[in-house]
Amino acid sequence: MEFNAENILLLGAILVFCSILISKTGYRFGIPSLLLFLIVGMFFGSDGLGLQFGNAGQAQFIGMMALSIILFSGGVDTKIKEIRPVLAPGIMLSTIGVLLTTLLTGFFIFYISHWTGLDIEMSLVVSLLLAATMSSTDSASVFSILRSQKLNLKHNLRPMLELESGSNDPIAYMLPIVLIQLATANNASVADIATNFAFQFIFGGLAGYGIGKLMVWINNRINLSNTSLYPILILSLVFFTFTVTDLLKGNGYLAVYIAGIVLGNAKIVNRKETQTFFDGLTWLMQIVMFLALGLLVNPHELLIVAPTALLIGLFMMIVARPLSVILCLLPFRNLPKRAWTFTSWVGLRGAVPIIFATYPVVANVDGADQIFNIVFFITLLSLVLQGSTIASFARKLNLDLPLEKIGNDFGVELPDEINSSLKDITVTDEMIANGDRLADMRLPKGTLVMIIKRGTEYIVPNGSVSLHIGDKLLLISENQ
Repeated sequence: MEFNAENILLLGAILVFCSILISKTGYRFGIPSLLLFLIVGMFFGSDGLGLQFGNAGQAQFIGMMALSIILFSGGVDTKIKEIRPVLAPGIMLSTIGVLLTTLLTGFFIFYISHWTGLDIEMSLVVSLLLAATMSSTDSASVFSILRSQKLNLKHNLRPMLELESGSNDPIAYMLPIVLIQLATANNASVADIATNFAFQFIFGGLAGYGIGKLMVWINNRINLSNTSLYPILILSLVFFTFTVTDLLKGNGYLAVYIAGIVLGNAKIVNRKETQTFFDGLTWLMQIVMFLALGLLVNPHELLIVAPTALLIGLFMMIVARPLSVILCLLPFRNLPKRAWTFTSWVGLRGAVPIIFATYPVVANVDGADQIFNIVFFITLLSLVLQGSTIASFARKLNLDLPLEKIGNDFGVELPDEINSSLKDITVTDEMIANGDRLADMRLPKGTLVMIIKRGTEYIVPNGSVSLHIGDKLLLISENQ
């Protein structure tokens, strides 16, 4: 059965529904949801139930659209105050680390391609192209596992890895494009390549920052009567940022990521609605992207490349990624060696390598189908081996911390334009030792009790209300 105008909504609904159901089980056992989405796509695909989806160009478009939203949403969630202490090591990992991983893995692929007995033979350029498609990490699934296991990380590892994953996709995107040009006999000088790299990064960064500032200005001044339109307005500007930057030969992925950082760290109206919208949309894009990639692959072809792909995947996990991490983090002596070890293991491959692997297919590079299947196999291997052991590895290295509490137990939030903050406290016997009335509590100046929660009952506070041990109080305080 093929997708067409008549059945696409029905089949799409079934696929998404099945993905959400199976992800519930995976979340409970610490299995990456992204892996399960891929498996669902493969199960319904050509070698499974027979759904036909073999258009690499369409999969590439879906991946491009999804990735722009995912990167923007990741940028919105990136807090400058958190990444500032780890800015240098994060950028080193996302730039030098990507290049080192590409070079080490590329030369290894070229070396083994000439071994007898292995059904692979690639030129140096194609070997580097294969390595480049797999050079970026995907920590989104890592942190979904950590959150499901109620884990946080010491030594600011979490913001460092989030920064690496958000900022390494742009350079990882540029490398395959350049290598595809070389592989297709498009003669480009080293100077042209270096100039193209520099322009893409500089223009992409400036475009992202400028349009991000424009997003904030428009969002806060447009004064829409329907608050539901604010997230849609931002979404339109995300696609505008990506496409305009890409059309002007800048790096669209870098632009949307930086625009997300600018918006996420500014005071904007209707932040809650916008954040909720993009959280849901990001999950939808991840599901659709992984389903499409799972449908695209022919699982029986993975068996053909399995020995070679297994060898390359293990080399990346055990040699290339750890060595690149060590070389990048050598200048930063404040990070303990166990943090280096954990960072090395979090070289998780996800959707991005598979999306990048479609570019050689669309460009008709020799051996492109082989590249795609090897990348797909290694992504599955990485999600299974690394993705399922992240949480236990963090505990074993004594890098785990309890998750910090976000928000309050009342589910109440204040708009950014209100210069106040909310927090909740639980009444203890010490608090009411000098009297159990609300008026007897010694609250800081400028702090008021908004509401009292006693079990399932909510009480409007006044000075004569008697407090009980275990009551939850929602406090509002003026920001200093």
